[in-house]
Amino acid sequence: MAIKKTEPIINIEEERKEILKRYRGLLKACKRKLEKGDKEIIRKAFNVALEAHKDMRRKSGEPYIYHPIGVAQICAEEIGLGTTSVVCALLHDTVEDTEVTLEDVRGMFGEKIAAIIDGLTKISGVFDKQTNTLQSENFRKMLLTLSDDIRVILIKLADRLHNMRTLDAMNRETQIRIASETLYLYGPLAHRLGLNAIKSELEDLGLKYTETALYSEIAQKLKDSEPERKKFIQKFIQPINEILEEQGFKVRVIGRPKSIFSIYNKIKLKGVPYEEIFDIFAIRIILNTLIENEKADCWRVYSIVTDFYHPSPDRLRDWISTPKANGYESLHTTVMGPDGKWVEVQIRSEKMDDLAEKGFAAHWKYKDNPSGITNKENQLEDWLRKIREMLENPDNNALDFIEDFKLNLFAEEIFVFTPKGEMRTLPIGSTALDFAFEIHTKVGEKCIGAKVNHKLVPLSHVVKSGDQVEILTSTKQNPKEDWLSYVITARAKSKIKSALKEEKRKAADEGREILERKFDNHKIDFTVKNINSFQLFMRLQSAQELFYRVQLGIITIKNIKTWIKEKDLPKKVLKKEPSLEQVINKVRGKKAGEDALIIGDNLTKIVYKLSPCCNPIPGDDVFGFITINEGIKIHRVNCPNALQLMSNYAYRIVKARWTGQEQISFLSGIKITGIDEVGLVNNITKIISSELNVNMRSLNFDTHDGIFEGRIMLFVYDSEHLTNLIKKLKKVNGVLSVSRINPN
Repeated sequence: MAIKKTEPIINIEEERKEILKRYRGLLKACKRKLEKGDKEIIRKAFNVALEAHKDMRRKSGEPYIYHPIGVAQICAEEIGLGTTSVVCALLHDTVEDTEVTLEDVRGMFGEKIAAIIDGLTKISGVFDKQTNTLQSENFRKMLLTLSDDIRVILIKLADRLHNMRTLDAMNRETQIRIASETLYLYGPLAHRLGLNAIKSELEDLGLKYTETALYSEIAQKLKDSEPERKKFIQKFIQPINEILEEQGFKVRVIGRPKSIFSIYNKIKLKGVPYEEIFDIFAIRIILNTLIENEKADCWRVYSIVTDFYHPSPDRLRDWISTPKANGYESLHTTVMGPDGKWVEVQIRSEKMDDLAEKGFAAHWKYKDNPSGITNKENQLEDWLRKIREMLENPDNNALDFIEDFKLNLFAEEIFVFTPKGEMRTLPIGSTALDFAFEIHTKVGEKCIGAKVNHKLVPLSHVVKSGDQVEILTSTKQNPKEDWLSYVITARAKSKIKSALKEEKRKAADEGREILERKFDNHKIDFTVKNINSFQLFMRLQSAQELFYRVQLGIITIKNIKTWIKEKDLPKKVLKKEPSLEQVINKVRGKKAGEDALIIGDNLTKIVYKLSPCCNPIPGDDVFGFITINEGIKIHRVNCPNALQLMSNYAYRIVKARWTGQEQISFLSGIKITGIDEVGLVNNITKIISSELNVNMRSLNFDTHDGIFEGRIMLFVYDSEHLTNLIKKLKKVNGVLSVSRINPN
């Protein structure tokens, strides 16, 4: 007998009480910022949102109003925003999802709130047929509003954080897509705005859904080692605390573990297991001191700490004298603590800690202090100016824009000086040409070289922190196509692309005149119909491209004569290339239940390839990516390219899973490190070939000072087969670590 699924019982009265409880919690979070009349406008916004969303529920079954209240709570409590932002957070989904219009919001709450809500409202409609996706266009729209009011992005980050906290209710495909987009764009954006706490949580939650097993493993290990950490911190700080109290310092000391995401990155980048990461946590000393004394006091505390514990000379980071571009200020040092353990110590004031956790949003709290905030506001305004410049070019492809924008979000900074001693901040890896565009667009466009520390260098020379750079220019110089490979900053890329497009437009204008003369010579009317006919004959995407190629001499009189001969002949039936939309529809099908791509014996009619960038094998968590010419490419969920594909092309992602796979071998790779012992390689190869019947394609071992590193390319049936092999190899005497690698 089938069990009938019962709908959850909804208790309207209990939900009403819970809504009021959450609303009162929101008011409590806003309390210290409320001025006269603020409570009334928040209540009004709450009532509008409550009425607008009254019949809506979230995927979890909860009333939808829980979400806007949650977003408003994050804005007030965790970012420290005021009444306007709280009102906008309560209303942020009304225009997009309910009958409330932007005009209604403008009439009830005024122009400023309506403008912010507009920036938070997604663009509806179909994505650009060529390249742009709805996600990237929405992101660009949000940034357009951001350049006028930074609260748009802060509320959007709060919205994304609440969605990530409640992502459990979504299906697996949605979880992976949203988590990937979060890691790709929103984590770096929170970092750039100095929202350290939100950045860390977004990254950890993103990892929870993209690398679930590894996330759970690291989280459990952090939990298990917590008592030991607390004990160590107590032992470390006790002697320092006594001296600090004697000298009249008021301090808070906290031991904070690294985020799960940053531990995961260390494991991934350095190829070491969790147990070999020694800076799992940092000790933070936070001073309660006057703003005018905070720098001097931080250095005094540093002196006390290093009197007790030996510092590592190359591990001092002074972000007090030169703060990071996102406003972050702190002194970092690594010292040898009790029991022979290296410990990172961070020293900062209460104000610095507030700015580090809440970013630029917290700066307005310190506005009354003349010396406390001016530089930070300038840094924020400088960053917003760069975004405005990137948005100036309306022709910018949305995907290109996001790539350029993201380039500079997470980059480490260097400090470079002009000949007059002015300091400029650039991302690490910037070139002399990047620096030229940082000075001024015209300087960049006319740049022919540079002098770095008085020595002549080419445009592509990578500058280092502390370099003094003088730019050399010429009025005859113009941007070249290959300049795009010399620069890494979004500003420089955007300006070079704009200049190249303008040059191409001028060349196309000349090409149009040339083509018109050639048409006249052959007595052909220079009409739109004939231009389009010739353009299609030459298989070009636009008339501008046609004119441009005529000007370059790529399209000649010979092409025109061939077209004239053929244009009046009966048209051949040409096989038309399918559009991207048709490819997606064909793959997904129109019947219910046919949108899942099953990788296995049933896949006889759909062409698919295993992507070489991540080499998936049966058992891996995978997804399909629809291409136009190569069918479907299968990627692992943790593929290096997965975040970008899911963030920018979610509409081309299809579900994929392995089914009843035959015993087919797939190429995979493993990396082994250990202590070089006699017979070790023999023991390893014996397990691989004899015990588990695995065929090896290549074997490479290298030894250095008694330590060996081996890379083996082998054929396995599925991920379980590979996991069993790795477990067996880890048990071999002398083997220290075994990990999967990409065979490419």
